[in-house]
Amino acid sequence: MTNVTIRKVEVLEGEIYAPPSKAYTQRMLIASALAHGTSKVSGPLVSDDTEATLRAVKALGAKVTFDGHCWMVEGANPVKGAQEPINCGDSGATLRFTMPIAALAPESSVFVLGKSLEQRPIVPLLQSLRQLGVEAYNQRIDGRAALVVEGGGIAGGKTRIRGDVSSQFISGLMFACPMAKADTKITLITPLESRSYVKMTNAVLAEHDITTHISEDFDCLHIPSNQTYTPSNHRVPGDFSSAAFLLAAAAVTSSDVCIKNLDYEAVQGDKAILGILKRMGANGKIYSDSIEVKGEGSLLEAIDVDARDIPDLVPVCTVLSCYANGTSKIHDAYRLRYKESDRLLSLYLELRKMGAQIAMDEGSLTVEGPCALHGAVVNPHNDHRIAMACAVAALGAKGETQIQDAECVRKSYPRFFNDLRSLGVDVDGG
Repeated sequence: MTNVTIRKVEVLEGEIYAPPSKAYTQRMLIASALAHGTSKVSGPLVSDDTEATLRAVKALGAKVTFDGHCWMVEGANPVKGAQEPINCGDSGATLRFTMPIAALAPESSVFVLGKSLEQRPIVPLLQSLRQLGVEAYNQRIDGRAALVVEGGGIAGGKTRIRGDVSSQFISGLMFACPMAKADTKITLITPLESRSYVKMTNAVLAEHDITTHISEDFDCLHIPSNQTYTPSNHRVPGDFSSAAFLLAAAAVTSSDVCIKNLDYEAVQGDKAILGILKRMGANGKIYSDSIEVKGEGSLLEAIDVDARDIPDLVPVCTVLSCYANGTSKIHDAYRLRYKESDRLLSLYLELRKMGAQIAMDEGSLTVEGPCALHGAVVNPHNDHRIAMACAVAALGAKGETQIQDAECVRKSYPRFFNDLRSLGVDVDGG
């Protein structure tokens, strides 16, 4: 286990290249793995989660080579049942995206889950697959949680599913149902949250000539059957979800920082961080391939954040609120109870250790700022976004902060602590 110590810093300065988008990397890899022919994924994120996705598509019949810069993906034609259990680690997207795909194989496949993933919701997707003619069920193998998907194809037809538990359920069906035996109609029985991720999935599918019809208010999807994925050449854009922590670091230290490799035109809901920073009083500039935050030297202003479509920004917004003047509230965040950790509880517990004036209820956090933060020993609860949030909080905290088990950042941003060093942060370990 790796502990990292971070000391208060007066000012940051420099340029950093945003890491490749985890969400795009996984979607581009999966769509390429279903194509008839060879696709290219340039500049992928290599992290714990994307390695899990890579294992899964290989197990289902795709062939992938990596030259250090791009993946060449020969699609599985046809999809094959996994000969050995697929280890999903703690990657929810890997499990939720590839389970429906496994149903297309003639044979059954088994997915084994990491401890964190075992606690995350999957029942709505299992129920939806059953409505579409797929037999899928829970099992335990050698004491580990597992899911079994029987092969034989997807019949298609109609299914009803919640839209407020995980948008990944919808994306998983969008990947597999174009190859169902009949057209599929997906009706959402609750409003869709994180709809930008469904838009992202749809954009990637379109690059492989897959058609999905989505209603204007995102309450119904119609997916024509018997479609064929064509090969495509992808370039993975930079990740606003990860870059948000660096942009926040600049804001809380009143520093000038430029994050390159960010395309504001890409379909990424978490580019909303720029609007949030602007509302709080930070000065941000958008360029063709970069974002710059310039320190103003004054307190940030409190903010009200609706987290329904930007759940991954909740940790960074909570930290920003600790450095803002007034009462900030982050609400409609109940789904964060079922992420890599209970993120609302994790933020509440760890930021309180650092002196934050923070309150929590079932689906929201309230922060009375500015908070006189001080160093502490914090536990990220094996959650990459909690570790990064605590690191940003530590930049303006008196003394030094130790983040335990900091290697959890490998899930999405393996070089996070190195990038902080590049900006001038005093970091030991990591």
